[in-house]
Amino acid sequence: MAEERPGAWFGFGFCGFGQALGCGRGRQVHSPEPLRAGADVCCVSAAWSYTAVVTRGGRVELSGSVSGAAGGCRAAWAAEGLVAVLCGGPGPEAELQAWAPESALRGEPLWAQKVPPEPEGEDGTRGGEARAGPLPLLPCARAYVSPRPPLYRLLAPELRARRLELGAEHALLLAAGGQVFSWGAGRHGQLGHGALEAELEPRPLEALQGLRMAEVAAGGWHSVCVSEAGDIYVWGWNESGQLALPARSLAEDRKAVVGKATGPQEDGRETGRAAAGEDGAPVAFIAVQPFPALLDLPLGAEAVKASCGSRHTAVVTRTGELYTWGWDVQTSGWGHHPSPPQGGWQPRHCSHIGTCRRPESVSSGGHGTPAL
Repeated sequence: MAEERPGAWFGFGFCGFGQALGCGRGRQVHSPEPLRAGADVCCVSAAWSYTAVVTRGGRVELSGSVSGAAGGCRAAWAAEGLVAVLCGGPGPEAELQAWAPESALRGEPLWAQKVPPEPEGEDGTRGGEARAGPLPLLPCARAYVSPRPPLYRLLAPELRARRLELGAEHALLLAAGGQVFSWGAGRHGQLGHGALEAELEPRPLEALQGLRMAEVAAGGWHSVCVSEAGDIYVWGWNESGQLALPARSLAEDRKAVVGKATGPQEDGRETGRAAAGEDGAPVAFIAVQPFPALLDLPLGAEAVKASCGSRHTAVVTRTGELYTWGWDVQTSGWGHHPSPPQGGWQPRHCSHIGTCRRPESVSSGGHGTPAL
């Protein structure tokens, strides 16, 4: 999901279910194409098999494995088993509705609840330092919607949430002060605490203490955050190179393996080696990265936005450039190349949107990526 901004939305990736990612032709959109709704789109949320698009007129439209439309909407959030719709205006008249995607947004929702108003700032205006980001975090910044029961979940008031992202089995929360919390399953290192155990309650990432973060993003089983200085930190599962670290599966797919891996070690690193890095030296595969790792973009570019799909990552820089990496050409906008260089795990500039259009935001989901 991305916040409302003027501009044109582009999409690329897997669209075998007919979800809106571009012109609507074929099962894959290899290069960014304008969404069919054009400039009327204000926000997009992409699940694995369908996409929810909200227009500036307040209409939400579903396309893909399910279809449907409804009016009077402010925002929508798509998950495979649930589509959440925020209806009405700001304040006490706002209502959160949870629908089964196959309902086509007709009849009665599975669940509905009035949404408390946004918190007041120190100057008495709505939306102070703890102002909530897009769904699944609610405007009150004190609760979020979950694709699994209970659908409405309260947050501890001391967290003062600014943004919340949900992966397949974990959650990331960005607090008003720039601190990052994580909880949920941790078997792929997606929590960033150095271990693979689950956390039942939000726990701060000690490795990021003292660093103010501006963005968080949760993939299927990996996590990304962007600092206020524009630095990128990644952790979790790297099976498809979604952390921009060498991945054994991609190297094997391209017959670039030298030697034979004997299995992952305790820290997730494997003993096999890829062919070589840019300097010709052997590269160790990384299956799991349990701690946040600093990632450098080409040419020292600074990031401002990040988004994660199931097994890929997309980042927008301060200068409006889009970089993508992970699995694979059908999701990452590399164009019609049969295979990306360096096995697909290194950040690659997506230059197909055009020189007159610079991305401002990005929203990944499943195996597709809409960009504004």
